Amino acid sequence: MANYNNQRVGVFIDVQNLYHSARAIYNGSVNFARVLETATANRQLIRALAYVIKSEAPKEQGFFDALTKTGLEIVSKDIQVFGDGSKKGDWDVGIAVDAIKIADRIDVVVLVTGDGDFSPLVRYLHENKGCRVEGISFGKSTSAKLLEELDQHTDMDQNVSHFVFKSRT
Repeated sequence: MANYNNQRVGVFIDVQNLYHSARAIYNGSVNFARVLETATANRQLIRALAYVIKSEAPKEQGFFDALTKTGLEIVSKDIQVFGDGSKKGDWDVGIAVDAIKIADRIDVVVLVTGDGDFSPLVRYLHENKGCRVEGISFGKSTSAKLLEELDQHTDMDQNVSHFVFKSRT
C-alpha cells in the first residue's frame, strides 16, 4: 500500500516501550525527532502523542521538554505504586482509546511500540475504522503477533544510527 502526501496521520508513541528497548539492546536513547519524521513521511500530521509515565526521576522534566520540542504532545500519568512496593506504569489502554477516538479523522494510525497487546487494536482499526495501521519499533523486541497485523513496519534495528543516540558512558 502506497503512502500519499494527502493522507492524514496520527502518531501514538509508547515512550516507555521504546526507551527501555533502546537501553537494553543498544545502551542508547531514542531520537524521537527522527521517529516522528519517519512516522509522518511527508504526510499531513494531525496529532502526535507521546505517552509517558512520571516517576519523579532526576532529569525527567528535561526529557519531557525535549519530546515537546520535537513536536510531540505529552500525555502523562504518575507511576502506580502498590502496597508491596511494586510499581507499574503503562499506557496500553489509554493509547488504544485515544487511537479509536481520533480514527474517524485520520487515514493512517502509526503505533510506535513493539507491544503485542496492541494487536486487537490494529484489527479493530482495520475492520471498524478503515484505517491503515503502520508500526515503528525495534524489530528485536517487537511481538510477532503485532507484526502480522500491521500494514507496514519500520524496523529501527535496520538503521540504528538514524534512530538511536549512543550513551556517552
